[in-house]
Amino acid sequence: MAFLSSRRRRSRLAPELDDQDLGKLMKNLLATTRASTVGMTDMCVAQISRLLERDPGDWDRRAHRMGVLAEFLAGWRLPRSWATREPRNANALVLYAWSEVARARAYSQGSLEDAASVIDSCLRAAELTPEDPTPWVVVLKAARLEHWEQPQAFGVWNEVLARDRWNREAYLNMLSYLTPEEAGSRLQVLEFVDAACARMPANAPCAAMELTAQVLQYHSVLGRGGFEALVARNHWSQATAAQALDRAAHTWVQPGFLRHARALADLNILAYALMAADRRHEARAAFEALGGTVAPWPWQAGGDPLSEFEQAQQRVARGG
Repeated sequence: MAFLSSRRRRSRLAPELDDQDLGKLMKNLLATTRASTVGMTDMCVAQISRLLERDPGDWDRRAHRMGVLAEFLAGWRLPRSWATREPRNANALVLYAWSEVARARAYSQGSLEDAASVIDSCLRAAELTPEDPTPWVVVLKAARLEHWEQPQAFGVWNEVLARDRWNREAYLNMLSYLTPEEAGSRLQVLEFVDAACARMPANAPCAAMELTAQVLQYHSVLGRGGFEALVARNHWSQATAAQALDRAAHTWVQPGFLRHARALADLNILAYALMAADRRHEARAAFEALGGTVAPWPWQAGGDPLSEFEQAQQRVARGG
């Protein structure tokens, strides 16, 4: 039972994943706000700026850090205050816009309070840093919330790809946008995934798009309830789903194969899908690669993500 005991103790929800600098920043921000010191906003902004100014040109890392910070700060006034004080700071503008999107999803039932302000902030940031795809990523997120028509959404998606060909956020957002639950259809999802996978490197930052599409479809079947939900596991026996899972299971767990910022989030998707398909022996390698780092999605579909992760890990450890 060494696998169970060593992994279970360390299981933790870690939005920063393995980005230690990001994790330290989030702890420092909490400590600063709890201290209620004079100039608290200035101190927080200085810490955020230092991190976001590192690794220039690493758009994958930048999107990861910006997105985690936006979720973390969604209930704070800091992003809006920073953008107001520094209207020509691209980092401030993008963080404000992304935090508003995160706030809308978390607190406002998916509706932006001021969509025009969010879009305007992104466009100003894009003018200030024309090579950066991140402002366009946030526009795409806002477009989903605002139910933009497909030609507009694809136009924004193309702006991202012109700057970062395999941008993870862009592909995953378009994937969700094209589902029947949003603005598309099952056929559009299949065509989009097939077209992308025909050209995509196997270890691209957006490599999880194919398996994500299968998990979304699996969740759709579960959501129907009744008999379909009872036999939902059969989804993973279908050729397309099984092949996507095969490709990921055989490559992602290899040391150093996935090198992008959200690789551990993708390994969570793999572990979840393998368990859903009852391929527990293969799931062991994914859990070992994760080392207890839990991403909320897709575990949260079954309840508390940490509990779901640990229960799955225990089933792997028992071998049954």
